[in-house]
Amino acid sequence: MRVDDAEQLALFMGYFASNPAREVARLTGWTDKIWSRRYQAIVVSGEEAAQISRLEYLLAHGVKEGLVKHIRDWPGVHCVHNLLDERAIEGTWFDRTQEYLARLRSQSFGPRQFATSETVTLSPLPCWKHLSPEVIRQRIAALVEKIENEAASQRAASGAEVLGAAGVRAQTALDRPVRPKKSPAPLFHAFSRRVRRELYEAYHQFLGAFRDAAEKWKAGDRNARFPLGSFPPGLPFVRALPLCMAG
Repeated sequence: MRVDDAEQLALFMGYFASNPAREVARLTGWTDKIWSRRYQAIVVSGEEAAQISRLEYLLAHGVKEGLVKHIRDWPGVHCVHNLLDERAIEGTWFDRTQEYLARLRSQSFGPRQFATSETVTLSPLPCWKHLSPEVIRQRIAALVEKIENEAASQRAASGAEVLGAAGVRAQTALDRPVRPKKSPAPLFHAFSRRVRRELYEAYHQFLGAFRDAAEKWKAGDRNARFPLGSFPPGLPFVRALPLCMAG
């Protein structure tokens, strides 16, 4: 996902995460939290290898866990159908606000009266923007083949069998893994050690500037300058001033 600044990302993720959580709770009857932890934005470097690695990770969903043999066998939503088969990613948006207002008016309505169809459009990786759609599909197809071949080799070595699409569908929403993965998420995805080091150095400089400003603000200095791209406590998001053109 590409955004203009951290505020845009925060607003989008707050909106995105809260709405599916409400729908999951509506479908399952869950009263506890839906997401296991807060959303964490992980910066991906501009390196081509880093971007392709993230795409490969997403494509491998369902296969890397040993659930299905082939990526296209995954019974849920998967980007591969759009990226390779040019199948539109379509869904339905239910306007719960309009439903709520209709109930306040004692107005009866059907289950899809306030529903609209939505289509998700995927953009190429930044490092592939200059390539033709056909070349991009060829590269993605090569990644899919690599993922499936590696998974098949691992199954052959271990003797493991996949759960299969029917087995995936048979799972209940309340099922839990025996040993859930709890390793900490990285701050950055980078390919080279040099770029990773540069990202960490920039982050620590940002963190130091924010903490210095926070201490000054706490001490009563209302002129304390928080770094660009930060969310000062109780203050608006700090963004760069818009560029002006003079004639």
